Amino acid sequence: MTQATGRGPRPEPGRAIGEPGGRPGVYFDYNASAPLLDVAREAMVEAMGCTGNASSIHGHGRAARRLLEDARAAVAQSVGAAPQDVVFTSGATEANALACAGRPARRVLASAIEHDSVRAVAGPRRSIPVRPDGTLDLVRLTVLLEEDPRPELVAIMLANNETGVIQPVVEAAALVRAAGALVHCDAVQGWRRMSFTLDNLGVDSLSLSAHKAGGPKGAGALIVRDGVLRQALLRGGGQERGWRAGTENVAALAGFGAVAATQPPASTALRGTRDVLEDAVCLAVPETHVIARQSDRLPNTSMLALPGRDAEALVIRLDLEGIAVSAGSACSSGKVGPSHVLAAMNLAPELASGAIRVSFGPEATRSDVDAFVSAWSLAAAARGRPARR
Repeated sequence: MTQATGRGPRPEPGRAIGEPGGRPGVYFDYNASAPLLDVAREAMVEAMGCTGNASSIHGHGRAARRLLEDARAAVAQSVGAAPQDVVFTSGATEANALACAGRPARRVLASAIEHDSVRAVAGPRRSIPVRPDGTLDLVRLTVLLEEDPRPELVAIMLANNETGVIQPVVEAAALVRAAGALVHCDAVQGWRRMSFTLDNLGVDSLSLSAHKAGGPKGAGALIVRDGVLRQALLRGGGQERGWRAGTENVAALAGFGAVAATQPPASTALRGTRDVLEDAVCLAVPETHVIARQSDRLPNTSMLALPGRDAEALVIRLDLEGIAVSAGSACSSGKVGPSHVLAAMNLAPELASGAIRVSFGPEATRSDVDAFVSAWSLAAAARGRPARR
């Protein structure tokens, strides 16, 4: 078995999953980064043989430009947009920042569960609350839209990276646009796991990231309607129609495009695996809580909690058993702290402190689920913080 499948033997003692010398274990952290797909790897290797700069007009440059524009067309088609709507970036964090650039914080509204790259622009005072089930509070959104000054941009993610809860973006976007504001949607976790387009969401821009869906790290895109962007973040070159200066990472973007051009995994199978896992852990460890279980969620994501436990300790214990999961977002330099998402849902602190996220891909098998349930049972029975071997 290869690590890309998310299956295999447990790592050697003293070696964590993915460390040099370690063997692959059960990888259940796809929402942090999914294994690189073969089609992406092959496209990147081919593109690495292209010497030219995509901005050069000679033959080598035109070859690089062709790879870049093929990728742009594939990414655009995957969300029902036009190629000219795609601005390539280093990832979704940059895409989110670009969407919000040039707008004063007091004129930006964002849901309370947004990624930190959005929350850094919209302060807590301009935060849209969510309901206990993890979904955006549309009533409170309506009130905030009527405030003075009214917002000029509202950011609402498509699906939360921690809980997997799918947000009512279509309904919210209709309210926002009726109020004369723009809508930005962080669609990172939904891309390739849900069916949507720029038009059917009713938003003005959305951000994507390649590595959450089996593409390379360091490649992302802002899909944006003409006339929406206000200010470039990186200046000094004419790349990306002037919205993102700097030589494009053609190899990474070719991998991004290759993933975009493939058929997405079937959500039914993913949802079935998730439901089996949740039923099994609740049977094995009855004190387990499944966060937002009754909400409409991503088919591959489950957030589990043990009351009064420490999430980091649970992650470490599972890692030592050969299971890779995470505690909330993986975008905070490896730090594990209180989840702003669970706080926004008003989850009891003793429950929020012991919440971990399980996220997987189509390769997950029943044996993977069984291995997780076994490790979860051991972690639940143990007390204290384990020492890494």
